[in-house]
Amino acid sequence: MKVAALLATRATRAHRKAWTAVFAALTLTSLLLGAFGLTLVSAWSAHPRVERYAGADLVVAGDQTTRFSAASLGERETVSAGLTERVRIPRTALTVVRGVPGVRAAVADVEFPVGLAGSAATGSATASATESATGRPWEAARLAPYALRTGRAPQRADEVVVAGGGGPERGGADRVGQRLTLRVGGHDMAYTVVGVADGPRTAVWFTDAEARRLSGHPEALDVIGVVAESGTGAGELAGRVRKALDTAGATDVGHRADGDPATVRVLTGDDRGEAEFLAAAPARGELLAALGSVAGAVVLVSLLVVSSTIVQALRQRSHELGLLRAVGATPGQLRAAVGREVGRVAVWAALVGAAGAAPAYLGLRALLDARGALPTGLELTLLPPLWLTPLVTAAVTVLVAQVAALIGGARTATARPAEALRERAPGRGRGITGLVLLGVGASAAGTAALQRGATAAAPAGAAAVTMVIACAVLGPWIAEGAMRLLGAPLRLFGPGGRLAAANCAASAHRLGAAITPIVLVTAFAGVQLSGGATLTHAGDAQARQVLRADLAVHADGGLPAGAVERIREVPGVRAATEIVPGTVLLARSQLGAPELERLPVFGVTPERLTSTLDPGPRSGDLTRLRPGTVAVGADRADSLGVRPGSTVTLRFGDGQEARLRVVATYQRSIALGDFLLSRDDLLRHTSLPTASGAGRVLVATAPDADRKAVTNALARAVPGARVEPDPAPVRGEAAEQALAEVVSLAVVGAVGGFTVIAVLSTLALIATGRRPELRLLRLAGAGRGQLRRMLRLEAAATVVTGLVVGAAVASVPLLAFSTATTGTLPYLPPAQAAVIVSVVVATAAAGSLPPVWGTLRGRYPR
Repeated sequence: MKVAALLATRATRAHRKAWTAVFAALTLTSLLLGAFGLTLVSAWSAHPRVERYAGADLVVAGDQTTRFSAASLGERETVSAGLTERVRIPRTALTVVRGVPGVRAAVADVEFPVGLAGSAATGSATASATESATGRPWEAARLAPYALRTGRAPQRADEVVVAGGGGPERGGADRVGQRLTLRVGGHDMAYTVVGVADGPRTAVWFTDAEARRLSGHPEALDVIGVVAESGTGAGELAGRVRKALDTAGATDVGHRADGDPATVRVLTGDDRGEAEFLAAAPARGELLAALGSVAGAVVLVSLLVVSSTIVQALRQRSHELGLLRAVGATPGQLRAAVGREVGRVAVWAALVGAAGAAPAYLGLRALLDARGALPTGLELTLLPPLWLTPLVTAAVTVLVAQVAALIGGARTATARPAEALRERAPGRGRGITGLVLLGVGASAAGTAALQRGATAAAPAGAAAVTMVIACAVLGPWIAEGAMRLLGAPLRLFGPGGRLAAANCAASAHRLGAAITPIVLVTAFAGVQLSGGATLTHAGDAQARQVLRADLAVHADGGLPAGAVERIREVPGVRAATEIVPGTVLLARSQLGAPELERLPVFGVTPERLTSTLDPGPRSGDLTRLRPGTVAVGADRADSLGVRPGSTVTLRFGDGQEARLRVVATYQRSIALGDFLLSRDDLLRHTSLPTASGAGRVLVATAPDADRKAVTNALARAVPGARVEPDPAPVRGEAAEQALAEVVSLAVVGAVGGFTVIAVLSTLALIATGRRPELRLLRLAGAGRGQLRRMLRLEAAATVVTGLVVGAAVASVPLLAFSTATTGTLPYLPPAQAAVIVSVVVATAAAGSLPPVWGTLRGRYPR
C-alpha cells in the first residue's frame, strides 16, 4: 500500500494536465447528478398546495386513484394511476360526518364554472363574451378562510359575493349593489353583488341552495371540509370520521372496476391539497418517472465519458506504466496506484460539483415553471435533510470514477512485464462484444418496428442506448475503417492533406477515442430531439388534415342548452359538431404485467361529423357514435385486436369503468387520440356540470355562403359566445407533453455538456501527446501552414466520422419508432440539427488546435 500511495502521489503531481480533463468531467457528473437528485427528492416530497381548505382540520373527498391488478410471473401485481376528474361523494356522507363527536362544523363544497359577462371582437362582428370564473357555495369560504371585506353574505338565490381585486375588465364587479349577468351550465342569469370578500380574483360565491342547483349534481358533493372542536386533534378526529364513514358504507359516486375499491378518503395536513388540485398528484408520479429515467441516462453517459477520458489520460502514460510493470510492479500495485490517483481527483471534483448542484437545481425548477411542465398547485418541497442529497450523488460520482479507473487500467495492469512497453491492438473479445451489442440493438429496433403506437418507444430507446455503447466498444475499428475511406479525399488537399491521411491511418485507434463522444452526442441528441419532433410534426400535419370547419363557437361558462341545434339552423351553416376534450385510462396487461395508460380523447356529436372533422375513417360508421359506443384509432384497434362490433373497456377520468361497443375505426389518431366518444358520455365523467357545453362547436359553412354574414348570424343566434373566424386545429395532447419536452431538453443539455468536455479533453490530450511528433515534422521540413492544415483536416475527419456514425446509429431506432407511431420518416427541425453540428465542430476545433499553437509558433520548433 505504501508503494501504491507513493506512485499515486508522484503521478498526480507529474500529470496535472492529464487529470484536468478528468476533473472537469467528474465535476459535471457530480453537478448534474446532484441537480437531478435534488429535483427527484423534491418531487418525491412534493404535495399539492393547500389554499381553499387551509382553515379545515381535515377534508373528506373521493378517492382520486384508480387501480388495476394482473398476474405477473405467478404473483398478483397492482398498479395505480391518479384521476384528473373530480370523484364525487354522496351527499349523505355530510350527515354522517356532522354526527361524529369532536366535529364542530362540516361544510359541503361544490365547484362549477361560471362565465362573467364582457365583450369581445369577433372578426367584423362584436359579440358578448365571457371571462372564466369559479362558482362555490358561500359557506365553503370559511374553509380557507375567506372573510368579507364589505357587504354581507348572500341570502337569496339571486345574490352573490365576489372576490376583491376586480378591475375594469370585470366591469367594476367589486362594487356592492352591482347587477351581474353570469352564465352557468349554458344559461345566463342576473345576480346582485351583495358582498366583496378575500379570495381568488375569479371566485364567485352563491347561496348554498343555489350552488347545489347550479352544480349539476345536487345529490353529490365535491368535498366536505371539517373543523374540529377545540382540544380535538386532527389525527384523532380523522380516525373517528373514517370509522363512521366505513360503518355507514359511504363510497364514491359511480361504478368502479372490479378490484378498484370505491372508498371515501379522509385527508389531513398537506394531503388536503389533493382534494383541491386534482392534476397535482398524477403529475407528481409522471415527474418522478421522468426524472428517474434522466438520472439513469446521466449515470450511463457519465460512465461512458469518464471512462473514455480516464482511458485517454492513462494512454498518454502507457509507456510509464509499462515501464513500472516491466521493472517489477505487480498488477495490484498498479491498480491501487491508478485507483488512488483517480480517487483523489474524483473526491475534489465531486465536492466542487456538489457545491454547484443547488444553483443548477434552481435553474431546472425555473425551466419547469417557465415551460408549464408542472400543474397548478404542485409544490416541490425540500426538507432540510434533503439538501444533503448532492453529497450522496458525489459519492456516486466517486464510484463511477473508480469503475472507470478499473476499466482504463485493466490492460496495462494485467500485461506481462515483457509486453507492457508495447502498445497492444484492441483484443478480439472487445470486437465480439461490440458486434453482439450491435446485434442486440438492431433486434430491439426490429421489435420497435413491429409495435403499434407509443409502445414502440421503449424498445426504440433501448436500441439507441445499446448501439451507442456498441459504437464506443468498436471505436478503434470504426475509426480505422473511416480513415481508410477518407484517406483518398484527404490527399487531395496537398502536403497537409497527405500528412493528415497518413497520420489518421497510423493512429486510428487513438482517433477512435475522440470519435466516440461525438457519436454519443449525435445519437443521443438525435433520438431525444427527433423522437418528440417526429410525433409533433406528424400530429400537426394530421391536425390540419382533420379540420374541415370554417368557424368555431365557444363560451366560458358553457354554451346555452340547444346551442348546437340553433347553430345548425343558421342560414349558410352546412354542419356543426360540438367537440369536448377529456382523458380516459386503458387498463391492460403487457407481457403479464398490469398497465394503466392515460390517453387524451375527444367527445363529439356525430351528426354530419365528417363535414367538420375528417378522422380518416377506415371501417365502420362514425355517424353511429352514441352513448355506450366508441370509435378507435387504427393502430390502437390493431394492438387491441378489435373491429366494429367488438367491445372495449375504458376507465373515464373520474375512475368509472364502461364497456363500449366499437362502431368505427379511423386513421388520424395522432391528432384526435386513440378513442372518439360521444360528447354526452364524456361530459358525464368530467368535473363540469353535465348540461354544460364545455367544448367548442366547429361549424362548416355552405360553399356559396357569405362567411362574414354567417359569423354575425352565429353571434346573434348564440348570445354570449365567441365566434372564431379561423379555428385552431383539433389536436389532443397528452398532459405530460410539456414535461417530456423539458426532460428531453435536460437530457440533451447533459449529454451535450459531457460531450463538450469529452471531445475537448480527448483531443487536447491527443494534441499534447503529439508535440514531439510535430517538432520532428518541423525539423524534417514541414511548414507551419502544412501542419495547421494537417491538424484541421484530421479534426474535420474526426468530426465527419463521428457525425455520420452517430446519425446512422440514431437513424436505426428512429426509423423503427417513426414507422410504428406515425408511418413517416423521422423528422428533426433544421435549426436543432444545425446546433448539434455547430457544437461538435466548434468543440473539435477548440480541442485540436490551441494545445499545439506553441509548438507551431516561431521559426524554430519549441
